[in-house]
Amino acid sequence: MRIGELAELAGTSTRTLRYYESRGLLSSRRAPNGYRTYDEDDLRLLRQIRTLQDFGFDLEETRPFVECLRAGHPAGDACPASLAVYRRKLAELDGLIGRLADVRDQVARQLAEAERAAGPEAVPRCESTP
Repeated sequence: MRIGELAELAGTSTRTLRYYESRGLLSSRRAPNGYRTYDEDDLRLLRQIRTLQDFGFDLEETRPFVECLRAGHPAGDACPASLAVYRRKLAELDGLIGRLADVRDQVARQLAEAERAAGPEAVPRCESTP
């Protein structure tokens, strides 16, 4: 398939595909007329990259998954290097969640303090309707 077809099937742009190619994540072959050509394996690689990016992985973090697929494994996460990336990403996410929980607690404390300082007249009341 040509680059436009691959981009459409993968839900991305031809510009993005050329960028992935420049980064060594996607390889094309050239037809006699010079057009880039791709196959179903390329589509599978691209879908792996896009899925991981949707999860928040940066482009370089997708490399071990792509290499795993290129090595003939049925899934991009079937290799030790891919599993290591998953572990690092989980640790990163756990750290972010912890920091967000701390910020949330601080905001909740500030709100409670502000409401106490403002007095009962500043706290909205629910009015019952008949």
